[in-house]
Amino acid sequence: MGMPFYVSPEQMMQDKAEYARKGISRGRSTVAMTYDKGILLLADNASTLNKISEIYDKIAFAGAGKYSEFENLRKAGIRHADMTGYVYSREDVTARSLANAYSQTIGSVFSQEMKPLEIEILVVEVGNSTEGNAIYRIQFDGSIHDERSFSVVGGKAEELTEAIKSRYSLTSLKGALKICLEALKEGNGQSTDPESFEVAVLDRSQQGRQFRRLKTKELAAHIKA
Repeated sequence: MGMPFYVSPEQMMQDKAEYARKGISRGRSTVAMTYDKGILLLADNASTLNKISEIYDKIAFAGAGKYSEFENLRKAGIRHADMTGYVYSREDVTARSLANAYSQTIGSVFSQEMKPLEIEILVVEVGNSTEGNAIYRIQFDGSIHDERSFSVVGGKAEELTEAIKSRYSLTSLKGALKICLEALKEGNGQSTDPESFEVAVLDRSQQGRQFRRLKTKELAAHIKA
């Protein structure tokens, strides 16, 4: 009888991480960036499938990687937020609590299942001031990163992060869009055709719902202005 095949736990985790990173890097990038009146969410996404979504009141979600996997998490996040708001209060639904819930779910899959989730997600919340904004990046292994001014997931995230870092300053929506598009052109060689992007904002100046999608015509007007 042959000897059983053995792989050390450390090697198994390294293999899972490498597998997930390769899957995520094959996708396209998504950016969250603070601007003077809220948070901009921009995804390199020419399809009709949304990578950016409203979760609850002042909270939004964005994903990168395998669509079916982060779409399931998006739906679960909406159910979690609705239930928490119903059982307790709407103020108890925060980006941090959602990020923690996502972290536990994603981390459990990474440690217990053979195949990790090929995703990275962003959970963002607009505050009453710029200092009150929250941007959380959750990786394929469940680790959470509390970002301040901007965050990038998917595709060539490292190159895009460096390109944005060299340009970033707190500015208007138009300025934030310009920074993102210039960085995508430099880091990814991406064109700036408005139809190639999915864009939304969490705008604190809006009454009621603060999540709003930017249509192609509005985006084109901002780019050309």
